[in-house]
Amino acid sequence: MNTNLLVYNSLSRTMQKFEPLNPPYVGMYVCGPTVYGPAHLGHARPAITFDLIFRYLKYLGYKVRYVRNITDVGHLEQDSDTGDDKIAKKAKLENLEPMEIVQIYTEDYHKNMRLLNVLPPSIEPHASGHIIEQQQLVEKILDNGYAYESNGSVYFDIKKYAEKYRYGKLSGRNVDDLLEKTRTLDGQDEKRNQCDFALWKKASPTHLMHWPSPWSEGFPGWHLECTAMGVKYLGETFDIHGGGIDLQFPHHECEIAQAVGALGHDTVKYWLHNNMITINGKKMGKSLGNAMSLEQFFAGDHPLLEQPYTPMTVRFFILQAHYRSTLDFSNEALKASEKGLEKLMNAIHALKEIKPGNSSSFSVKELEEKCFDALNQDFNTPVMISHLYDGVKHINLMKDGKETLTEDDLNALRKLYNDLCFDILGLLDETSSAASGNNAANTQVIGNLVDMVQQLRKTAKAEKNYALSDKLRDDLKSAGIVIKDTRDGYEWSLA
Repeated sequence: MNTNLLVYNSLSRTMQKFEPLNPPYVGMYVCGPTVYGPAHLGHARPAITFDLIFRYLKYLGYKVRYVRNITDVGHLEQDSDTGDDKIAKKAKLENLEPMEIVQIYTEDYHKNMRLLNVLPPSIEPHASGHIIEQQQLVEKILDNGYAYESNGSVYFDIKKYAEKYRYGKLSGRNVDDLLEKTRTLDGQDEKRNQCDFALWKKASPTHLMHWPSPWSEGFPGWHLECTAMGVKYLGETFDIHGGGIDLQFPHHECEIAQAVGALGHDTVKYWLHNNMITINGKKMGKSLGNAMSLEQFFAGDHPLLEQPYTPMTVRFFILQAHYRSTLDFSNEALKASEKGLEKLMNAIHALKEIKPGNSSSFSVKELEEKCFDALNQDFNTPVMISHLYDGVKHINLMKDGKETLTEDDLNALRKLYNDLCFDILGLLDETSSAASGNNAANTQVIGNLVDMVQQLRKTAKAEKNYALSDKLRDDLKSAGIVIKDTRDGYEWSLA
């Protein structure tokens, strides 16, 4: 088992040697999506980042329990303690039950993760399925004196906590500044300090999702679920907690406070955070007109997109940047990734046809060491990929008969590219899949793509845009996929 892996711990702000608490077992918790809308690029980056980490740790021989939650209750607008629940608000707009919204968008998220070849986590708990555990956590924090009840709600007492522990150690916030500068918000006068956060909220008469509790008919605060579910499935101490840098404060900071308030200690050894995504240099958002779902990305169905981009192009593009760096999506950059991925896959195809020689004109071992040295430096995929491209130069020279490898070295190079590109980076050979339409993996991909187009057709029909619905069906037929609408839905087949 490799012991040279270094990871950047956001808590210490340093690179640290990765030493699991109970080797060979590794516990990893990652904050998953709040499922109230279609999966988008902001979902793709953390999913792919921690999929890479999951894959690499398993490749190194660790037995990884990977927990990624689904937030289906308690996440209020603006990530605050007031306002509507995001899912409940969507349910009202769509005239559906909240759990119908959860079902629709959880399925959408899973479908897009499959297209991106993101492995499912070991456990995917839902917040709504762990209300009892969350209430038990609140009771512990209350018993320890770090929370208080107010008008049926329960709040975490930041000032009391700060008398003994450091609130803000993960994000670098100064608790005195928070206590002094946090502005008073409407509806939050029941708090002792405005920076206190909700552990349990009393539900208003119109609130759609609520549960009985010792304090009120209400619902858990957003931060509570991850602490409760992390402890339930990984224990009171575990190795890795991951998520986007936007969650570092307040979400992850509050998670630490909750754990310490309940247990007397933090639960996490290494905090890992992926950085943000921008679109053409701007933050992604509906108000800027640059928010786009993954389905739109794959279909090229957005004014900012010059063409469709395959799921593997998106995955490869994300992996070409280090996970802690800001990543800017642009058509130019995506087209470059598309060409780069094609170049890499063509080299892998060429490797299969190259014949061994009597001697080796370059060192496969040296290339292997460089690639794994990069991965062991906090999962540095861009440097590792640059080494793969160095190897591509040698592969092309061998193809032209200008370099050779012995049979053992040639087999080692084939294994290296298969391990790195497919097992660790998690890429799929889309060109190979397209050429072999009968294999199961390709059938799954086609089925997922048909699902996406059918969802667009369903939306078009609901809006009485039958011309668009028919055009989408005809476009699929032109691509060699025949759709037959049935009473229960649809059937598809290859023409």
